[in-house]
Amino acid sequence: MSHSFYWADYSSPTIAERDFARTVIILPVAAVEQHGPHLPVGVDSFINRAILDRLVARLPRDADVLILPAICMGKSDEHLAFAGTLTIGLETLRQVWLDMARSVARAGAKRILLFNSHGGQMALMDIVCRDIRIELGILAVACSWFRVTPVDDLFNAAEMQHGIHGGDIETSMMLAIAPQLVDMSKAEDFSPLTVEIEQAGSPLTAEGAVGFGWQAQDLHAAGVCGNASAATAAKGEAVLERAAKGLLELIEATAAFDLGRLVPHSAFSQRKS
Repeated sequence: MSHSFYWADYSSPTIAERDFARTVIILPVAAVEQHGPHLPVGVDSFINRAILDRLVARLPRDADVLILPAICMGKSDEHLAFAGTLTIGLETLRQVWLDMARSVARAGAKRILLFNSHGGQMALMDIVCRDIRIELGILAVACSWFRVTPVDDLFNAAEMQHGIHGGDIETSMMLAIAPQLVDMSKAEDFSPLTVEIEQAGSPLTAEGAVGFGWQAQDLHAAGVCGNASAATAAKGEAVLERAAKGLLELIEATAAFDLGRLVPHSAFSQRKS
């Protein structure tokens, strides 16, 4: 077969013979949930795959990277008030991600990168990466695309702070990925509750230094936050390319990480005693 960066393309004997010493395993994690009246429920999953497609196009042919099959459903209970949302319970999803890490560790993998495109499961991803480190003793890295992608020259400060779901950023990306699935006639400036909270001088935020528990309908009746009417495909394509570049740089850093820095419990206990 031709060279592939996708785990599922290889036979069992080929995987058994592979040297995983420096391989970076990527586990794509996403979601299927409402994104308002103008976007499909698969936004997070579409974005995740589009970034990975652009990443693969950038990878050198000899790059030691394998991408696992995506886990497209996630923890989306903040969107349960809206039709079309699919959600997996926190503990179930935690175990699924852990089982994927256990599976690749059995094959000999030492480095796994969880690549996320859904803001509602970042905290769980951090917890699972620590669980993987404790149980399996391997390097586990948590990455959400928006944490490695500079966009401040494309979107204004208010949109970057308040446009956290289905606004200008995600709508622009979807216009670049699948414009036939975007209904711009229903795209509006969905100004969320967080704008009012900020104007009142409160330190509370939906996502930030001081957060509070919320569901999507608390922030806006349409379940959207941000100015979707300002979206363009050009901005979306720029974001996707930058996200792929940021992910590539993180993969390189993950591959270069000295695993000797992960000190086994037993070794540390002996050293302390």
